[in-house]
Amino acid sequence: MKVLERGMEGLNQAEVGTGMGVKSVGVAMDMKAITSGAGGGFGLGGIRSSGAPNIVVGGRLGRRCGRGWGVRVLSKKRDPFTHVLLDAVIKEGDSMLTDRVWDALVKAFTSQMKSAFSASIFVKEIFTMGYPKLVSMIENLLERIARDIDVKGVLPAINSERKEQMISQVLSHIQDEIEAVHPDGRLTLLVLREIGKALSNLAQRAECQISTGPETRQITGPATYNTDQKLHIMSASARNPHAYLIHGAIYAAACEPVTPLFKAMRDQLESCILQIHDQNFGVDDAALDNNTSPYMEELKRSILHFGKEFLSRLLPSAASASTAGTESICTRLARQMASRVLIFYIRHASLVQPLSEWGKLRMARDMAELELAVGQNLFPVEQLGAPYRALIAFRPLIFLETSEMGSSPLIQDLPPSIVLHHLYTRGPDELDSPMQKDRLSPKQYSLWLDNQKEDQIWKGVKATLDDYAVKIKSRGEKEFSSVYPLMLQIGSSLTEGNL
Repeated sequence: MKVLERGMEGLNQAEVGTGMGVKSVGVAMDMKAITSGAGGGFGLGGIRSSGAPNIVVGGRLGRRCGRGWGVRVLSKKRDPFTHVLLDAVIKEGDSMLTDRVWDALVKAFTSQMKSAFSASIFVKEIFTMGYPKLVSMIENLLERIARDIDVKGVLPAINSERKEQMISQVLSHIQDEIEAVHPDGRLTLLVLREIGKALSNLAQRAECQISTGPETRQITGPATYNTDQKLHIMSASARNPHAYLIHGAIYAAACEPVTPLFKAMRDQLESCILQIHDQNFGVDDAALDNNTSPYMEELKRSILHFGKEFLSRLLPSAASASTAGTESICTRLARQMASRVLIFYIRHASLVQPLSEWGKLRMARDMAELELAVGQNLFPVEQLGAPYRALIAFRPLIFLETSEMGSSPLIQDLPPSIVLHHLYTRGPDELDSPMQKDRLSPKQYSLWLDNQKEDQIWKGVKATLDDYAVKIKSRGEKEFSSVYPLMLQIGSSLTEGNL
C-alpha cells in the first residue's frame, strides 16, 4: 500500500501497480481495540468516545477503491523490454482490476463483520442501534466513489450491482441474528424490536429525503428504500414463530417513505381521468373516429412517465420476486394503483352524459388505450382480477340494447353502481342522477362514492327514481322509461344481497 500511495502521489507509473490490501477494514473492526475499551460510549460518525470502536471505514475504503481505479494508468505503460502496452497483454475474459479490488474489500468487510458479531455483544448493539447511520455511511461511500471517478469515457470502479453487494452483507448479518435467537421467544422479540426501531429511523430519514427533494416525481435515494423493502421481505419469510409480531411495524416503516409518492402518482392519474367530463361524447362526428381523446393522450403520457422514471426503478424483477416468494411493498402499491385507475376510469365513464353511438366508439377506443398503457407500464392487467374484469365487461356493455342488459352476464362482472350510473345516460331528461340532483361536480361526487358501499349508493339512486315516478304520475302518465324497471331490478338485487 505504501508503494501504491507513493506511486499515485508522484504519478509514477512504475510504482503504481505493485500492491494493494484490505488492512483498513481489519483495523477498523479490530476486536482487541474494541473490547479493551468497551466501557465507554460509542460513536458511529467518526468521533471516537472513551473506549469506543472506530468502525468508520468509509474514507479508507473510498481511497482504496479510487486508487485501484487509478491503476488504469497502467494501460498507458509499455513493457520495458517488448514495448507492448500492458493492456494489450491482458487476456480476454479476465476480470478488471477494479472488480478484483471491490471483491476483496467486500470479502474482508464480510469476514470482519462476522468476527465482530461473534466476538462481542457490545458490537452487536452498535450495529443494531446504529444501523441507519451505518447504511448512511455505506451509501455516502458509494456516492463519493462514484463522484470521484466520474470521468467521461472511463469505466467506473463499481457498478450498481456491486453497490448492492456491500449493503447486502449488512442485511445478511441481521437475518443471521434473527435466525440465531428464534428458539427463544423473548430474546427474539427483543432483537426484532431493536430492528424495528432502526427501520423506523431509516424510514424517517428516507421520507425526509423524499419530501425535501425538488419534485415528488423524481427518484431520490432508491438504495435506501430498497434496503427497507428487503428487510420487510426478510421478516415476512423468516422461519420464526414470533416474527409476525414485528412484521407489521417493519412493513409500516418500509411503506412510510414511498406511500406519499404513490399517492401523488394516483392523484395525477385521477386528475387526467376527470377530464373525460370535459369531452363531448354526445355528438356524431365520423371524421373524428381515428382520433384518441385528448384526456386519454395526457393520461397515457403520465402513465408512461411514472412507469419509466419511477416504477421501473422500484419494482423487483420477475426472477427476484419469484425467489423471494413474497410480494414486495412497491409491487403491492403498484397493483393497488393500477386497480384504482381502472375502477376510477369506468366509474367516470359510466357518468358521462350524453353518450351517442359515435361517443360509445370513442369511449371503447379510449378503454383499449387505457388497458394497454396500464398493462405495459404499471402492472400486468391480467393479474388485477375484478378491476380488469370490470373494464373488459364495461366496454361491450355500452353497446348493448337496454332490453338486453338485464339478462346479460356482463353485469355480473361490474359493480352495480357502475351499471346504474350508465343507465342514466339511456333515460329521459327528467331522470336526474344523484350527482345532478345534488348539484355536485364529478370530483365531488366521486369523493362521496369512495366512502360509500354499494347499498348506500343504491339509496341515492332510489331517491332519484322515486322523484322520477312522482313526475310521471303528476302528469297522469302511466308509462315509464325502460330504464326505470331495470334500475329497480338491479337495486332490489342489491338489497336482497344477491350482488
